[in-house]
Amino acid sequence: MGTALPAPAALPRESVASRAQEVHRLRSEISRMQRRRSDVPFLPLDPALEGLLPDPGLRVGSAYSLSPSPSLLGALLAAPSQKGSWCAIIGMPTIGVEAMSDLGVELERLILVPDPGPRWLTVAVALSEVIPIIAVHPRSRVADADIARLNARLRDRGCTLLVTAPWPQSEATIRVEETEWHGLGSGWGLLSDRTVTLRASGRRFESGRRVRVQMPTSLGRVDAAPVALRPVAPLPAPDLSRPGLLAVAG
Repeated sequence: MGTALPAPAALPRESVASRAQEVHRLRSEISRMQRRRSDVPFLPLDPALEGLLPDPGLRVGSAYSLSPSPSLLGALLAAPSQKGSWCAIIGMPTIGVEAMSDLGVELERLILVPDPGPRWLTVAVALSEVIPIIAVHPRSRVADADIARLNARLRDRGCTLLVTAPWPQSEATIRVEETEWHGLGSGWGLLSDRTVTLRASGRRFESGRRVRVQMPTSLGRVDAAPVALRPVAPLPAPDLSRPGLLAVAG
C-alpha cells in the first residue's frame, strides 16, 4: 500500500522559521528515499500512450496540466513507478489506491499526502527534493512568483510535476475527450471497460496530438483501443443465367 505522509499542521502565521521546520520534518520522513538527480531526460510512458507527446516520455524537470481524471493520472504514473521511480500524490484524499494498483502503479513506491490544506505548495517543493514525479491537485491559487520558483526547482532537481488543473508554463496539457463506456445493453449488463480519446497540446505542438485508448480495460489497466473494422460490402449474388457460371457450378 502507498506510504501516507501526515499533512502539515496549520500554523497561526507564515514565517521563515515555520516553513523551514516543515520542510525539515518532511525531509526526515523520506530521508531513506534520498536519490541522486537523474541524468535520463525523459520518464517512460505506457506503450498505449506512445504518440501522445512529441517526446518519447514525460520530460524531466517539466510540469504537465491534466484533466482531473484518476485513470489518466494512474496511466501516467504506472510506467515510471514500474521502472523504479518513486511517485507522490498530493491533495487527492479520495484517490483510489486499489485503482492505482490496477492501472500498474507500484504501491510500494507511492507516497500519499491526502490533505495538505493550503500548504500543498510547500509540500510539493519539499518532496521535489527527493521524488522524481509528483502529482498534485491545487487547493488554492498560487502567485505567479511562487509558480516560477517551483518550475525552477523542478528543472534544478529533475522532478516532473503533474497538475490536475491549468498550470502556467506547462510543457503540455493532456485532456480526456470522447468517453465511451462498454458493457451495458438495453437496460441491462455491467460496465466492463471505457474507451477514451486523449488529446495533448503544448507550446511545441499547438495543433495537438490524439490517441485512442481503453482506460481502464476490463482488468483495470490501460491499453490501446482496438481498431474498428470497416464493414465489408457483401458480394453480389452470382448471375446463374450466364452459361459459364452454370457450367462451373454444375
